[in-house]
Amino acid sequence: MSPRTDVSIERKSQILDAATAVFARKGFYEASMDDIVDESGLSKGALYWYFKSKDQIISALLDRLFEPELEELRALGNAEGSARARLLEFAALTAREMKRMTRIIPLTYEFYALAFRNPAVRKKLREFLREYIRNLIPLIEQGMARGEFRQTDAAQIATALAAAGEGTLLLWVYDPKGIDLDQQLVAGMQLILDGIAGNVENSK
Repeated sequence: MSPRTDVSIERKSQILDAATAVFARKGFYEASMDDIVDESGLSKGALYWYFKSKDQIISALLDRLFEPELEELRALGNAEGSARARLLEFAALTAREMKRMTRIIPLTYEFYALAFRNPAVRKKLREFLREYIRNLIPLIEQGMARGEFRQTDAAQIATALAAAGEGTLLLWVYDPKGIDLDQQLVAGMQLILDGIAGNVENSK
């Protein structure tokens, strides 16, 4: 990888870190590109070289937020072990990742609100959700093929798992002290998987 590419990655990360701080402090609508310039310590020209608008920055932040989760899910699709164990492992990994990023909790409120008013954000969130479900389906189908889960509609189960996960994350955002994220994400997935359990020996 060339030094120029390394610098590009570093600068983009620097800008996104600055944008995260500014957005968390001022909100998406009140924050300006000038605020991000000031926070980043870069020149305005450098900021606009990498991101032409605030919407582009928001899109990049959404990628930064969701892509690690998708990568973990893709990897688990090819990993060893029962489908049930891998799905529960994914729930635990998601909880740990979200806790590691607690500084962006204020932004999570903003993303949900912004999705109703900003078509680009709504599109990005929709794409993430669809990709999330697409990657859950093969895991569930593997469990069905092995007898861990009874034969049912894998897409519906994947959607139910996604809904339970997103709902739990939203509750945690609202009340991080009252919701045990690790416990609740795993418990919610367990309840759904118990409902489609097949061969008990294979599902352990």
